[in-house]
Amino acid sequence: MGLLDREFSDGNIVIAKTEDLLNWARLSSLWQLSFGLACCAIEMMATSASHYDFDRFGVIPRPSPRQADIIIISGTVTLKMATRIKRLYEQMPDPKYIISMGSCSNCGGPYWEHGYHVLKGVDRVIPVDVYVPGCPPRPEALLEGLIKLQEKIRHETLRKKTA
Repeated sequence: MGLLDREFSDGNIVIAKTEDLLNWARLSSLWQLSFGLACCAIEMMATSASHYDFDRFGVIPRPSPRQADIIIISGTVTLKMATRIKRLYEQMPDPKYIISMGSCSNCGGPYWEHGYHVLKGVDRVIPVDVYVPGCPPRPEALLEGLIKLQEKIRHETLRKKTA
């Protein structure tokens, strides 16, 4: 049932764990930093437009990495851009999430074999939470990737792992 574990009929009382409440708040209000590098960025912009309406999932674009929870990286990542992506990732507050959108950001796409300057996947510089396949992926695929990320956030724990 999600956040509403038990509901009492005598009033407006809902009992839930604090962890579930915080996860629900985080997954329902993701602030996005877009990092569009090539043709996949057009599909990412289409997802944000009125027809697909990324906002209905609580995704709000932010101009600064210091205000963002999620980076959507779409397009061909060159070695020169990899250092910038890593810097933006380090500037984001925890918890932070990454969606890699398209074949180029996932694994280098069609350019990595003949291009010395193309990174063979953005996961070589930062950890990726969700991969959205396609060349370029449709807006529906990005929406599905966001839903997968929300499911991952829903089941996170606040406890720190001890080594």
